[in-house]
Amino acid sequence: QVQLVESGGGLVQAGGSLRLSCAASGRTFSILSMGWFRQAPGKEREFVAQISWSGGSTYYADSMKGRFTISRDNAKNTVYLQMNSLKPEDTAVYYCAATSRYYTGIYYYTIAASYDYWGQGAQVTVSS
Repeated sequence: QVQLVESGGGLVQAGGSLRLSCAASGRTFSILSMGWFRQAPGKEREFVAQISWSGGSTYYADSMKGRFTISRDNAKNTVYLQMNSLKPEDTAVYYCAATSRYYTGIYYYTIAASYDYWGQGAQVTVSS
């Protein structure tokens, strides 16, 4: 099993920045990829970004490109999401996720069902 704990959420004004952290523990050697998703009230969970655990390649949802950066520190078993130029529509609960499964196409890493482990979520609120 893998346990994930997010931190770093909070309230920020539009245009501001926040950095989320996701610390992994347990069978971290089994992790192949990690991702960030978000869910706003009344909406479905939405893909934000993904990073491969070993090579560090990344992939972003189009609306996050240029504003959000996903990174990892393997020594600390931690993944980060740096969020800049935040907008009120970025308000959501942000979840980190991990998977031990390999998929042949990046598309599968944008789907919540492809991930086996989830954190508890971190609230991000952007005021206008």
